[in-house]
Amino acid sequence: MKKFISILIVAMTVFCNMNAGVREDFKANPKLSANNYQAYPNTGFPVLTAAPEGYEPFFINHYGRHGSRWLINERKYTYPLQMLEKGERNGKLTRRGQEVLDILREVHNASKGRLGELSDIGAEQHQGIARRMFQNFPQVFKDGAPVTARSTVVIRCILSMQNEVDVLASLNPRLNITTDASEATMYYMNYSDSVVRPLRAAAAEKRSECFNKWLNPKGMLKKLFNDQKFARDSIDDGRRMMLYLMEVAGNMQSHHQFENVNLYDLFSADDIYSVWRYNNAYWYITSGETPLTQCRVDYMEANLLRNFIEDADRATTTDNRTPGASLRFGHESVVLPLCCLMGLNGADYRTTDLENLDKYWQTYKIFPMAANIQFVYFRKAGSDDILLLPLLNEREATLPVETDVAPYYHWSDVRDYFIDKLSRQPIITLPK
Repeated sequence: MKKFISILIVAMTVFCNMNAGVREDFKANPKLSANNYQAYPNTGFPVLTAAPEGYEPFFINHYGRHGSRWLINERKYTYPLQMLEKGERNGKLTRRGQEVLDILREVHNASKGRLGELSDIGAEQHQGIARRMFQNFPQVFKDGAPVTARSTVVIRCILSMQNEVDVLASLNPRLNITTDASEATMYYMNYSDSVVRPLRAAAAEKRSECFNKWLNPKGMLKKLFNDQKFARDSIDDGRRMMLYLMEVAGNMQSHHQFENVNLYDLFSADDIYSVWRYNNAYWYITSGETPLTQCRVDYMEANLLRNFIEDADRATTTDNRTPGASLRFGHESVVLPLCCLMGLNGADYRTTDLENLDKYWQTYKIFPMAANIQFVYFRKAGSDDILLLPLLNEREATLPVETDVAPYYHWSDVRDYFIDKLSRQPIITLPK
């Protein structure tokens, strides 16, 4: 009995510490709470563990999200702006409310004609990723090495690809680089899975429950409006305004022009945590391996995972172990479910308990702007054993596969795991 109580105390302590860890992370850096608007870090990358003796890198399998961008939906700029303009017309804004309105006008004007486009910081993120990739694995980028780069047909992804390959070409002009962006490859680069939409729709009620339960705009409204009765009567949807303002605040880090503009003072620590928590649950429902969607949604990246395997097979066959890289550029809506399907860093976590989801599954550790998966393959002269070093956002990552060479894995074991995982795609019942 004493042993059971001790185990229970330890488990509860870990549980509470994980929750405290999220809050502490946001206290140290509120920008982490921006979910998919979080900017890719440009410093602080760890030194990678040296490969076992005799092994050298020779091939990289990659999928990367586009870099930082402007918001895609103009309403996320205009809705809070319009609500604040109501207050301005009626003399109901606080001094801070007027300042925020002026900022939103400036940001909205700057966004015109650029919705969804790659930002200046977004281009720099991919330049840095390419430079570090070359520095970390120079053997992959030897003279004449083929670098195949593919993008979805969206311009921000094409420009992200171009920024990376331009840097690689500048570092070694003798690389054999080819680029492509075509509907012909969209079946794996950004597959539109007809099953996913009804599954997500069936879980929409759960998402709405979180929205209504967790978001409380009262504190924010007090900082913006000097008359709370006016705010209650005039703001059409305070929760929606709060959500959009947080997205605008989080996306300021995407632009040099606005990176020093801070709107986080509008929100308490609880507000920041709650909005992130809602978005975290939203992304879990839309991309995670959860029974809420019959554990099927992440399989929308099955074609992409097969493409990873096919490209690795071509590169790792005994008679074709030439250096090179297969680079793909797309979206967070692909990177996240691909991480879940692969089981990178435990992203395949399964639960229906959204109340406690944030203790075990956190978006800000997975898919910032320019998020990328790099599978780096290593070979050794005289050996058929290929080792794999999986990286998520340039940091060593784990896979749900046993290994005796951690953080490296035997590619044959990982390949077998992926093939088996793909063979176990759930048979689902579509909602009526």
